[in-house]
This record gives sequence, C-alpha cells and structure tokens, in this order.
Amino acid sequence: MTTDTIPRPADLDAGARAVRLATWLSIGTAVLLVLLKVFGWAASGSVSLLASLLDSGLDLVASLAVFFAVRWAARPPDWDHRHGHGKAEAFAGLLQAGLVFGSGLFVAWEAMDRIVSPRPVANGGWAVAIMAVSILVTLGLVWFQTRAIARSGSVAIKGDRAHYAADLVSNLVALIGVGSATFLAAAPLDAVAGLIVAVWLLWGAF
Repeated sequence: MTTDTIPRPADLDAGARAVRLATWLSIGTAVLLVLLKVFGWAASGSVSLLASLLDSGLDLVASLAVFFAVRWAARPPDWDHRHGHGKAEAFAGLLQAGLVFGSGLFVAWEAMDRIVSPRPVANGGWAVAIMAVSILVTLGLVWFQTRAIARSGSVAIKGDRAHYAADLVSNLVALIGVGSATFLAAAPLDAVAGLIVAVWLLWGAF
C-alpha cells in the first residue's frame, strides 16, 4: 500500500464533518416532509399520500437511529469494544430495514381496503403540490448524502441514502396517484398508487 492510498487526517476530518452534517440534514428533511404530508393527508384523505407520510415518518425514526449510530461508531475503542464501535452503523441499517418492512405491510392493508371501497380525494391540489415539493427536497438531500459518502464511505449514510432514494420513486408514484384522483376523478388509482408504494417498501426492506 502506498502512502497515496492512506487517508490523511484532514481527509478523515472532512469526511467526519460531512457525515455529521448529512445526519442533521436527514433529520431536518424528514421532519419537514412529515409536517407537509400530515397537512396534505388531513386535507385530502389520499391513501397514496398516507403511504408516503408513513414512509417519511419511518424515515425520521431511521434518520435518528443513523444520527446516533454514526456518533457511537466514531468513538475510539475501549475495554469492552476493542475493535471500536463501527458495528453500530450496521445495526442502524438493520433497524431501517425492519421499520420499512412494517410500514409496507400497513400501507398495503390500507390500500387494499381503499381499492375495495374507493373514496374521493379532497383538496387534491394541495396534495399534488406537497408531493412535488417533497420530491424536490428529497432530491437535494440525496445529492448531499452522495457527496458525504464519497468523502467518508459511511455505511449508515449509504443506508440512509438508499431509503431516501427509494422515497423518490414512492413519492413519484404517490404524486401520480393523487394527481389522477384529483384531475381525472379516478379515486381507485390513488389506492392503487398506495399499494404500489407498499410493494416498493417491502422490496426495499428485503
């Protein structure tokens, strides 16, 4: 191994700062998206927006797990962790998978109920606007997380980015669903979109 392949202290410090900032941004983004989607779901009753709301709520829990995991993993070795605390990041990734799986099951149940008994979407314009903003905000976070991973190689941030990247797909499906219900008066499509998001969540967890 040459000296060029060994990370310099300055590189390590920059990577650590990028990881810490990424965790703060992840939490802030999750809080913002939850608040927006609570408002949108309460106003519209959209099942696809409900699916997206639950996804964002789990993102917040997972982001908090990552926030504490990366700080724990950065601690130096001690008497009962002779090889350091790096496994904390892997544990956070496992927790994320479990949360996403549970969310997928709940949303699938709700979506199937709405397919059997369709209900109209109210105030769909607000719901469409909220989903569009959610996509833009999530894109910004994924971009920053990608930069942080390039600087640090953090496993926890990779896991966090993976489910936010999956959120882009689920948000787009939810946007199509609530948009169809709003502008095409096709309420069952909103439930179908919610079911697609549920399947996507289950696959992502697996």
